[in-house]
Amino acid sequence: MTIAAATLRDRLAPLAASVFELADDSAEHAGHAGAAAGGGHFSLLIVSEHFIGLSRLARHRAVLDRVGDLIPHPVHALAIRAYTPDEFPS
Repeated sequence: MTIAAATLRDRLAPLAASVFELADDSAEHAGHAGAAAGGGHFSLLIVSEHFIGLSRLARHRAVLDRVGDLIPHPVHALAIRAYTPDEFPS
């Protein structure tokens, strides 16, 4: 696990996710300007009761409020899929 991935995981821990999947997609973006500068590309799947009653935008803000200072370095891109437990297909 990279330092960036570990930091993302630590920063998002307060959301008490029942499902947390963080994928480092950086290899797929080799040669991209952000990747060349050392920023990682990540995909996040997070399921949390914290998102109940929140719009999609508010859920993304809840995530970005915790990790936004990591963008653009060491995180160049973060794709977010945020669900409540009831919305997440099991």
